[in-house]
Amino acid sequence: MLTVDFSRFPIMPGERLLDLGCGAGRHAFEAYRRGARVVAADLDAGELAGVSAMLGAMALEGEAGPPASAAALRTDGTRLPFATGSFDKVIAAETLEHVPDDQRMMDEVARVLRPGGLAAVTVPAWMPERVCWALSREYHEVPGGHVRIYTRAELAGKLARAGLVVTGGHRAHGLHAPYWWLKCAVGVGNNAHPAVRGYHKMLVWDIMRGPALTRYTEAALNPLIGKSLVLYATKDPK
Repeated sequence: MLTVDFSRFPIMPGERLLDLGCGAGRHAFEAYRRGARVVAADLDAGELAGVSAMLGAMALEGEAGPPASAAALRTDGTRLPFATGSFDKVIAAETLEHVPDDQRMMDEVARVLRPGGLAAVTVPAWMPERVCWALSREYHEVPGGHVRIYTRAELAGKLARAGLVVTGGHRAHGLHAPYWWLKCAVGVGNNAHPAVRGYHKMLVWDIMRGPALTRYTEAALNPLIGKSLVLYATKDPK
């Protein structure tokens, strides 16, 4: 399930891409398939082990050939071990809301991006996130949980302070917001609840099959209750 729209964030074979806060690796895998030279970076060693294993399996299956390459790296996103201008593209998906010093991480995104390069930054959208926080303290008051709720203006302003120019954006995952509201209402960890199980089964079916009905439904819901806010930004080439 991709949050970044790769039709708005095109990947050319051989481009250097950093997936910062890669989590389970979904965007790194897609960029690798498209021929990028990918670094999947995260602080969570457990997540990175799975990402590294999957990238290795993809290579063995021939899912990405030269010039594509991929590596997983454990690193702090506020102190990246890369030279200035090292990457053509940077993705930071659903990670900034976990970081106390988010401005510093955005500064690092801008620093390692080459002039004229493109960044895709995603965070939980304001309204769906406010509902989750109102329904459940457990949702966010956990170690490593969400530490803030962004408005679009706040995120765009912080990206601008980092030296990035926002070029566009959209909302994503309109079908997922009600799922999280439901989980927050019955207990975030209560995955056995019949309503949660039923909704999750529908989401898995949607991801696997991609039927037209749910695609159109989600497209209609995204501007209203899309769970994620996605902004695209470029680094001034001057």
